[in-house]
Amino acid sequence: MIQSILDSDMYKFSMMNAVMQLYPNAVVRYDFFNRGKTEFPKDFDKLLKYEVQDMRNWPLLEQREKNWLKKNCPFLPDTYIDLLAGYHFDPNEVNISQDNGELKIYIVGPWYKTILWEVPLMALISELYFKEIGCVPNPDYINVAAKKGKELEEIGAYFADFGTRRRFSFVVHSHVVKKLKEFKTFVGTSNVYLAMKNDIKPIGTEAHEFQQFHAAKYGYRIANSITLGKWIDVYHGDLGIALTDTFTTDDFFKSFDMMYAKLFDGLRHDSGDPVTFTKKAIKHYESLGIDPITKTIIFSDGLNVKEVKTIHEFCKGKIKDAYGIGTNLSNDVGAEPLNIVIKMTAAKPEGKGKWIQTCKLSDIPGKHTGDPNAIKLCKEVLGIQ
Repeated sequence: MIQSILDSDMYKFSMMNAVMQLYPNAVVRYDFFNRGKTEFPKDFDKLLKYEVQDMRNWPLLEQREKNWLKKNCPFLPDTYIDLLAGYHFDPNEVNISQDNGELKIYIVGPWYKTILWEVPLMALISELYFKEIGCVPNPDYINVAAKKGKELEEIGAYFADFGTRRRFSFVVHSHVVKKLKEFKTFVGTSNVYLAMKNDIKPIGTEAHEFQQFHAAKYGYRIANSITLGKWIDVYHGDLGIALTDTFTTDDFFKSFDMMYAKLFDGLRHDSGDPVTFTKKAIKHYESLGIDPITKTIIFSDGLNVKEVKTIHEFCKGKIKDAYGIGTNLSNDVGAEPLNIVIKMTAAKPEGKGKWIQTCKLSDIPGKHTGDPNAIKLCKEVLGIQ
């Protein structure tokens, strides 16, 4: 079901490199959230534990994989790639249980190690679930994806596959990405293994956990500013797309000053109304005297072709746009996809002492994630109603 340590999303490796440089002693906790309230089959936890235990035995990076990373991800230093080549998953970091149909998972350990669990674990959960309930893909799924790829090409929208975490299966995912290569506006995939396999660009920068950790270490008021600065310290202008909605976009723009707005190539939209977000972004750039057309917004919030067309038409002539599409593109096989996430919920920034609870305040209140007390405190500190 998982083919390689590289069968994961690019942002995990870029963040892991940053964590190893900046916070090698940090310890964190991640928790599994079943937003869709899916009931898992009896003994699903035992099946998942078996797969997780098997990850201990995955082969190390091969030389050809190391060479490909060095050529195609020049922002990752050779020292990091050499260290990654010796990485092994430690199943002892993952706790899995089940209460009737409710699946419970948490992960605890050094941040630089546990950071790689989220994506393959979610992909395993999804593929194993569909296998156990006897679900088979629509035999026409490649043509379904091709039709969407053609429509996106005709719209003129540049798009990438973001489908790893909730994929139906590796086989489906692999076939669809290979097919999407045929379209001129397809720019790559978040999945590093499939990028290597298909000779396309691996795409990704950072995820919400990076800001969540900085809030735990430095406080909510300066978390966004610290995150932006630390990212620049590590990547010196490369991987220049900033994620805005960890503590709401409105709060993010308070920190996104002239320096950061000029240094970063653009923004990623991941929750809330995309047109409203675009208007805010354009207004913010203009307030700083920056021409918005020189910047890019990556839209990645549960998109479909119709929504992409609406957003693209609005952005035309105002700001550059591109799209990361997951479930609705590479995993549209006729089955209802799982609505699951794994999020950082606590951290020990120095690796010792008391746990500090973390949270995420999406631009959609229903998607707030984390300890209720942490969410309440974050809203109070930032003055969010």
